[in-house]
Amino acid sequence: MRPMGPARRQGARGVPASEDEPLEGAIVGLQISIRESGDVTILDLQGRATIGVDSDLLIRHLQELVANGVRKLLLNLTDATQLDSSGISAIFEAYVSLSRQGGCLKLLCPRGRLRAVLRVVRLPDIIPTFEDEIQALAVFN
Repeated sequence: MRPMGPARRQGARGVPASEDEPLEGAIVGLQISIRESGDVTILDLQGRATIGVDSDLLIRHLQELVANGVRKLLLNLTDATQLDSSGISAIFEAYVSLSRQGGCLKLLCPRGRLRAVLRVVRLPDIIPTFEDEIQALAVFN
């Protein structure tokens, strides 16, 4: 896997953390790793994607993948802690774009508050959501 996004380390009171300061309570920006399993591209999201740089990173990656011909996309949300409306909108737009081109997008393992937020906006009612990566990959074929 190759990391695709910046990670910000912040310590107490939002100031940059020193190398020996623990990461407890740190706010971590979005990190994206891309991997493939057969003809399925998997985006592993880690951290939070909120409006600004992090959300823009997610939007850019999704748009580039669709533009470059990816048709089967799995968003692994296991380690994603937060998505705001711009991140959710980017995921939905990628889903619609892929669907129009004969492709598909699926979600994997949203957890905690993120899972609750996705339920409120009813995204799992629209985009297939799985708890197991092997099962999700099998459904693509």
